[in-house]
Amino acid sequence: MRLLLQKRLAFAAALLAPICAPALADAPLAMPLAVLQTISAEHLPAGAVSFVILDPQTGRVLLSQNADTPRSPASTIKLLTTFASLDMLGPAYTWHTRALIRGDLKDGVLDGDLILQGGGDPYMTLERWWGFARELRDQGLKSIRGDVVIDDAAFSLPAEDPGAFDGRPNRAYNALPDALMVNFQSVEFKIVPNPDSRKIDITADPAPANLIIENHIRYAPGRCTAAADRVDFEVLSERWDRVVFSGALSPHCTERDFTRVLLKPAQYAFGSFAALWRELGGEFSGKLRIEPAPADARLYLSYDSLSLGEIVRLTNKFSNNLMARHLLLTIGEERFGAPATIEKGTAALAEWSRARGLALQDVDIENGSGLSRSTHISALEMAQLLNTAYHSRFAPEFIASLPLAGMDGTLRSRMKDTPAGAVRLKTGHMDGVSGVAGYVTAGSGKTYILVSLINHERTDEGAGEPVHAALVSWMLGNL
Repeated sequence: MRLLLQKRLAFAAALLAPICAPALADAPLAMPLAVLQTISAEHLPAGAVSFVILDPQTGRVLLSQNADTPRSPASTIKLLTTFASLDMLGPAYTWHTRALIRGDLKDGVLDGDLILQGGGDPYMTLERWWGFARELRDQGLKSIRGDVVIDDAAFSLPAEDPGAFDGRPNRAYNALPDALMVNFQSVEFKIVPNPDSRKIDITADPAPANLIIENHIRYAPGRCTAAADRVDFEVLSERWDRVVFSGALSPHCTERDFTRVLLKPAQYAFGSFAALWRELGGEFSGKLRIEPAPADARLYLSYDSLSLGEIVRLTNKFSNNLMARHLLLTIGEERFGAPATIEKGTAALAEWSRARGLALQDVDIENGSGLSRSTHISALEMAQLLNTAYHSRFAPEFIASLPLAGMDGTLRSRMKDTPAGAVRLKTGHMDGVSGVAGYVTAGSGKTYILVSLINHERTDEGAGEPVHAALVSWMLGNL
């Protein structure tokens, strides 16, 4: 076995030797044996692994492999989108969701339409949507005798199939951007057997007024057998406004809960607003219309988003695709004017990267989230981006947005044995891709940049994680 391992290591070393980083002012460090052993043990070909360790104080590349090879970065590309947003707009930037009225308003009764105008807020959660409705009530609005009009014209986007990426259109990570996106267009279902009624209870949070839920799950008394532990869920409408549950469930089986994207953005905003409005004691009996606000509409309420600094933190900590896409659209709209388009966003990003001296002209950002098969970037390009961010005026906000190993975000359950606060890395994963990128503070107290991108089918079996961890471990103990 020892002879076989030695042969594997010798073969790996031979492959790695010609692809170390080109020497800068000083020669790069020798490839750590522990990293070589890990790559070999995970049966990863050397050509599939790229990494760069860079000293931001000197700009020197200390260690690298395949540094210039374009790689699919998965969600690590959010670092580009989020830092560019911070750098261009500043951490105090906010979005505005507006309520306008058309018609006569007297004694709290609106004899006309209420227009809800989206401004692209990336984080209009259900709680904040309730706050928006609450503020309308607090300002005296009681009854809407006309319609609720949804104005989502701030974004101009081509038709897109939300299932094109992986055939799962109702999963939260596939939700498409919209100028009035509420609660990520998601509904959380809880399915609980009720022994008293001998029925299956289904609750939806939220429960949009225009969502139809059909419950055909059979209550199955007795043990939790395979036949009594089946819940099927179907979306039976092109508008995603009718869902059907079927199957059988025993009270001795585990309760079910899951989240799905349902309705369309405007219908979701309308249905959830109508439900909240009535819960708050407001009156409304009209219908939904989707159209731009008319010129004679009057501003009644402007509701601010969280700050961009907070949005960037949420985007990176939890790798939220939809929020990243909203950021890309926003920088395009701020640079080139309304309406926001993907083309404006990518043009603004390219213009910014040139001004920043970043050679990213070959990077196809596509939608800014990393949920893409066409986006590619080299480990060295990513490291240079992180180096620019490290020296920027908004470095504290940006660095604090990255997940902390073993503590929070997408690194909450990973690298738990590292010193608290020493490892801040954005993660990225999709079929055939595993990556991390960010900052590691070594035992010496110095902070270094790490980018590790692996493109290989074995990453689907977890082969990438040990390599990333080996690089971090070496940095903590040797730099």
